[in-house]
Amino acid sequence: MEARRRGSYAKTAQRRRDILRTALEVFTERGYEAASFREIAHRVGMSETGLAHHFGGKSALLAAVLAAGEEDDKARWGADGVIPPERLPDLVAQNAERRGIVQLFTKLSAEGTSRASQAHEYFTERYARLRRLTANDVRSRQQDGTIRPDVDPDVVAQVLLAVMDGLQVQWLYDQDVDMVAGLDLLLETWLAPRPSPEA
Repeated sequence: MEARRRGSYAKTAQRRRDILRTALEVFTERGYEAASFREIAHRVGMSETGLAHHFGGKSALLAAVLAAGEEDDKARWGADGVIPPERLPDLVAQNAERRGIVQLFTKLSAEGTSRASQAHEYFTERYARLRRLTANDVRSRQQDGTIRPDVDPDVVAQVLLAVMDGLQVQWLYDQDVDMVAGLDLLLETWLAPRPSPEA
């Protein structure tokens, strides 16, 4: 009985992963607003009722897809998901290997500028949280001398997020765009401590 129960749980977990992967594909292709719950159900070979058993509706499914992406980031970068500036090129390199999630986030962040969008609250909170945590990390690094002290941490956080997003948009259009080189240039010329006059 116990083995049968474990097997059932494993099948359910695999089914959820299959659904999330398919939902990511559909949301990426269509954008959230144009994607349909029916199409996602059809692609995974389920009825809409069956899909709703796992995820109550399209908005809940979107939340699960986004949460899965963030869990991947937390597993790699730490519980708060904040990435030290010097590790940002590593994140960009990682994102270059998962075009689907990058494309989805780019589409949804654009759709989310409308207050009517299901993604609006998520991205409003996400950007506010990332700005706050990144700025706090910059302040800490200014104190230990690894980031120049004469830059505003809040502005640094805004610019880093803007550059990351902007480079990814350009890369989605042209994969020859070197996102890592762009970030390295910013970090080396703007954030690196200036040499002392005696050096």
